[in-house]
Formats: sequence, structure tokens, C-alpha cells
Amino acid sequence: MNFNLTQIPERTQKPRTHGLTMVMDKGLSLEEARNFLSASGPHVDILKLGFGTAFVTPNLRAKIELYQSANIPVYFGGTLFEAFLIRNQFDEYVKLVQDYGISYMEVSDGSIIIPHAEKCGYIEKLSKIGLVLSEVGSKDAEHIIPPYKWIELMRAELSAGATYVIAEARESGNVGIYRGTGEVREGLVQEILTQIPAEKIIWEAPQKAQQLYFLELVGCNANLGNLAPNEVISLEAMRVGLRGDTFHLFLDKE
Repeated sequence: MNFNLTQIPERTQKPRTHGLTMVMDKGLSLEEARNFLSASGPHVDILKLGFGTAFVTPNLRAKIELYQSANIPVYFGGTLFEAFLIRNQFDEYVKLVQDYGISYMEVSDGSIIIPHAEKCGYIEKLSKIGLVLSEVGSKDAEHIIPPYKWIELMRAELSAGATYVIAEARESGNVGIYRGTGEVREGLVQEILTQIPAEKIIWEAPQKAQQLYFLELVGCNANLGNLAPNEVISLEAMRVGLRGDTFHLFLDKE
């Protein structure tokens, strides 16, 4: 930090195992990515090339290498994994991530139906070559998964070899753990936390109110994902009580 302030909550240090900030790159140019890193790189833990953007991104290899040179792991969005899978190209997906030197992989079933035992099989296979993030939840707003099922799926996917489970919300933050308005399904979230360690869950939280909810519930080291590149510094300030929303959250109560 740039100067001393007392009563600042203790953030985990990079490379973190929790307190993660996962950023979604939906199409930054190479120069924009450089500028983003110069402003926010120290506060970014994981970088996702959103949905299937990697397929159409110019200078893809150079961009991936740029992020990796800043010690920020990069991974392809789960939609790309599903796109390979539905075309019976799983082995080609494995070759792709290896060719680009990518060690983080997302396994999801938000757009296609994969029998859960089969999904866990993919997690197990990929966990032998890298770190797996498995996404739980549907991108279909009409498909409501009850809390006990979320817990059952998360527990099984962690047991299969996932390092983290991602609670689905899409980049807009209006499905999965959220209602269509973006409001948190609080009962669902709190029930999940009775059974799954918070350190193992990355909550997709693109909206400020959603980020605030998890900081208040879990603390400054909540794992948060789907951050827009220009929101990273704002989030880090909010994490340590230096934004109006969290100003009093970490101050001594005496």
C-alpha cells in the first residue's frame, strides 16, 4: 500500500489461495491489456478470457503471454470448454490448453447438459494436468437449482479434483445465485456456506451490490469473480474499507 492507515483488514498476499479477484477479459486489445496490468495487475489473481472470446481474439498468444509474464494465471471461459465438448473435441481442448501453456481450466455445463458423473470425469482428467475451476449453476434463468443440489454438486466436483467451485451468475449477474434483478438469493448462498468452505468458492459478482454482499458476509478475503477490468481498484478499496459502502465495516466498534 502507498501509506499507513490503522484498522485496515488483513488481505491475503499473492499468490493467494483465497481472497481471490478473478477478472473477465471480454475483448481487451493487447495495448488495453498492458494498460490494465499497469493499473491493476497487483490486485488480479486470475484472468478469464470470457466465454468463447479466445476463438476470435487477435494476438491471442501474445495476450496470454503478457498476462502470464505478470504472474497472472489465464484460463479459457467455460463456454469454450462446452463448445469443444459438444463437438466431441475434448482431446483437442486438452491439446489447446497445453499448446498455450495454460494451467488453469474451467469445466462447466451452463450451456449444455452433461451427466454429472461425466462432468466429474472431465474434472478428474483435467486435474491431472492443471488446476480445475468447476462452475456450478445454469445460465438458463428458468432453471432453478435447489440449495441441497448446489451443495451436492459442489461437494462432488471438489472431490473429483476441482480446486475451486464457481457459483454461476453469468457476466451480467442475473442468474444462478442471483435473481433476475441481480438480487442475491441469500437463503441459497447461506445454505451453501453451511456445507462448503468459503475458501473453495468463487462467487461470480460483477455488480457492486453483489460484491458488497459477499464482503459483508464472508469478509474482505471473499473470492470474487467476473470483475470488469476497470473495477479492480474499486473492489480492492472496498475490500479494505476505503469505499463508502464498507467504510465502517472494519473499524473498531468500541
